[in-house]
Amino acid sequence: MTRVEEQLTIGCTAEAFLGFVMDVERYAEVDDKLRTVFWVRRDGDLTEFAFRPALPGVPFPQPKAVARMRLTPGERIDIRLAPLPLNKVNHRMARFAACFTCDPVDGGVRVTRMIEFRFRPGPGRLLAPLLRRTLPGSVARELRLAKEILERGDSGT
Repeated sequence: MTRVEEQLTIGCTAEAFLGFVMDVERYAEVDDKLRTVFWVRRDGDLTEFAFRPALPGVPFPQPKAVARMRLTPGERIDIRLAPLPLNKVNHRMARFAACFTCDPVDGGVRVTRMIEFRFRPGPGRLLAPLLRRTLPGSVARELRLAKEILERGDSGT
């Protein structure tokens, strides 16, 4: 298993931060793990999107994936891969889970970003040591860039 958790305080409301994340195409500007976004469908608090993942430090392209984000308004977003048959290759390689949580603090929200891969037996497990080294920097950069955008009032939402 590879799990990364990073925190950062951002000078905005939980609603502003979570709204920024739910705008997948806009959020892809700060998240280098979302290489190409092919389509996005939003229905209330559920967003489904197809994208080409880019795992930090992995030099070869990843298979197209479909993810689902579920918003708990004012609190969190939980992200998983959509079920089969949408992610046949990805489900064979690893289980993926991620979330964003927001806790109010003086001057804004403390955002916690968690990403977890549980690799199944096989060649995908070779990625675990690489991701343990490269994923923390990618997640920290993602939060830092989101903070810059939201604190200058340029969330696009």
